[in-house]
Amino acid sequence: MNQHLKRAWAEISVSNLKSNISVIKNIVGDRIMAVVKADAYGHGEGEICHYLKESGVKYFAVSNLDEALRVKNFCPESEVLILGYTYPEYADELAENNIIQGVISKEYALELVKNTDKKIRCHIKIDTGMGRIGLKYDTPEKCAEEIKNIINTDNLSVEGIYTHFAVADSYDEDNIRYTDKQEKFIIDTYDILKSENIHLEHVHFMNSAASCYRTSSRSTLARTGIIMYGLSPNYPLEIPSGLKPVMSLKAIISHVKKVQNGDCISYGRTFTAERDMDIATVTIGYADGYSRLLSSKADVLLNGKRCRITGRICMDQLMIDVTGMNAKEGDIVTLIGSDGNETITADELASIYGTIGYEIVCGISKRVPRIYVK
Repeated sequence: MNQHLKRAWAEISVSNLKSNISVIKNIVGDRIMAVVKADAYGHGEGEICHYLKESGVKYFAVSNLDEALRVKNFCPESEVLILGYTYPEYADELAENNIIQGVISKEYALELVKNTDKKIRCHIKIDTGMGRIGLKYDTPEKCAEEIKNIINTDNLSVEGIYTHFAVADSYDEDNIRYTDKQEKFIIDTYDILKSENIHLEHVHFMNSAASCYRTSSRSTLARTGIIMYGLSPNYPLEIPSGLKPVMSLKAIISHVKKVQNGDCISYGRTFTAERDMDIATVTIGYADGYSRLLSSKADVLLNGKRCRITGRICMDQLMIDVTGMNAKEGDIVTLIGSDGNETITADELASIYGTIGYEIVCGISKRVPRIYVK
């Protein structure tokens, strides 16, 4: 085992990533806009972008300018859209690096062009019901009118419009109607512009959830994020067959000890042994992104079997019940991933304390090395 693996590490399966892209292409075709913000959802943006490029992905979406510049460095010929805000004083950097900026208002568009003498490429964001950022109007007609005003801004190249669904990951009838309304609004807006001879290259609204549960031929791009990494937009809803988790999280047993009935384990004395037990210490903790909220609730895998965490998770270590397991120092523990016939997913961990799989993988800290395996 390599020296740097003797504590905790995340294994990133390149074959699963490439397989996932193939599955997604079978659903949406070549419309993939890979969402690689937040360090590719914790998977390591440099390597992930490299393998996505190898898989034929040309469009990428990120959160901010720093991320966009890094993706451009990894994939110089790619098209990169910034979904979030870029301070207008960085307009020159947007133009010089051929980055597409999401524009959220006429005022923002004017501030961007005021700060450069170069042309800014953009897609205009419409708030159809997410309540976050973007143009907000009662009717597609009014929205289209404002978009025309923005299009007329000097040194601004408007190439598309887009929106974000709030509940495309729900089968609730009211939520389905809500998403239908969001989709109709942006399509109607686009069609109004087209009827007035304003032809935009892109109109896009499909996120991961929509790509799974309600594909539309009208969306020119599918902004696939979490499903690329093999996780569900809304656990436990099923994702398309063939999608596999890309990340596994592993650590090492550093110590095994016997405790007696009545002995306490870890901070706060929240766990007291009710029998004689074998307890193993594992080299990972909440500073590595393995949440303290999983204390005494989550399982890990050892030799193909589940073992329960005992007591509070510490900053750098946690303890597990290995009674009858013949565990020893140096054994590998799987916290996310498969061992034998058992599997623990990030979605499972998320469900334990009421969050989502996105937060689990994004939260694995930088001190945990990412190891890319075929």
